[in-house]
Amino acid sequence: MLHTTLMVIHFFTAVSIVLLVLLQRGKGADAGAGFGAGASGTVFGARGAGTALSRTTAILAGVFMITSLSLTYVGSRSAAPPSSVLERLSQQPANPPVTNTPAPSGAPAPAPAGTATPTAPAKPAQ
Repeated sequence: MLHTTLMVIHFFTAVSIVLLVLLQRGKGADAGAGFGAGASGTVFGARGAGTALSRTTAILAGVFMITSLSLTYVGSRSAAPPSSVLERLSQQPANPPVTNTPAPSGAPAPAPAGTATPTAPAKPAQ
């Protein structure tokens, strides 16, 4: 739940930063004023837009860094130990461990691995 909340905040912060950066006027925009682009900065005033937008961008950048560090911390924490019987059973291995049980007294013991089992010779056909 915490991870999902942090991801949503992180996503909206990133989108907001991108939009605010695209809205801001670059430092090289004053060079275009001589060629008819002088009215591009009059919407927010000469200086008002630069300080408000840059301050908001700085705040969002700080929030972005905090959510990045928080997501790293939440993602690196080890999972809590299982608290219910069903969780414990779901974490057990699928194949039970192999145990060596002695063979019944009437049956022959299996041959060790890598050795051939002796067989009786076949009777010749008459």
